[in-house]
Amino acid sequence: MEKTFFRPESLYDVPTHYCPGCGHGTAHRLVAQVVDELGIREKTVGIAPVGCAVVAYDYWNFDCSEAPHGRALAVATAIKRVHPQNIVFTYQGDGDLAAIGTNETIHAANRGENLSVIFINNTVYGMTGGQMAPTTLLGQKTSTSIEGRVKEKHGYPLKISEMLAILPGVAYVERVSLHSPQEVLKAKRAIKQAFENQINNLGFSLVEVLSPCPTYWGQSPKESLDWIRDVMQKEFPLGRIK
Repeated sequence: MEKTFFRPESLYDVPTHYCPGCGHGTAHRLVAQVVDELGIREKTVGIAPVGCAVVAYDYWNFDCSEAPHGRALAVATAIKRVHPQNIVFTYQGDGDLAAIGTNETIHAANRGENLSVIFINNTVYGMTGGQMAPTTLLGQKTSTSIEGRVKEKHGYPLKISEMLAILPGVAYVERVSLHSPQEVLKAKRAIKQAFENQINNLGFSLVEVLSPCPTYWGQSPKESLDWIRDVMQKEFPLGRIK
């Protein structure tokens, strides 16, 4: 029988530390598949963030660097400018990219750095206990908004993709989701596009990935996928933004 499903060369065969139903494992695999398909494993450099994906380098079989809180794009900028032949990407959660690192994100995008960004949006701070994030939805309960996010106290969910899309230095922004097989395939295509843009020197590309966090949403893995489809994507519509 022909083998049609296999582990990408860019993904190590090791046990995952992520919670059951977490989207990081799927997103890691998509990145690895894209790197393999583009034949760029030997010149790819990934920047791992703070948060649940802090040890992403344990799973990817290509060069990686670690960046302190919110500084992934500063580290990526330095590596890319010193080694422009490398394909450099950051992998960041909403706390890292849209809160602690907002400054780095906006200015790297505005400079039009020729980088690819994978932005995992699960609306909470996962690693540190499920606190409210910039992307937490109105009414969503977290460990620091136990009655739900209220706009008068906490403001509105931050739509970082729409914010960045207006900057002239940004070449490509797309929001995708992991809530169904069809959407996972679209997510892979978007991630591949972001890498191809860098190969073609088009500038800053960002893919926002709506990703489940069953543990801190207080849901089962299946319920969390339905919640993305039925609730989360109403606030964060899918599709190409720029």
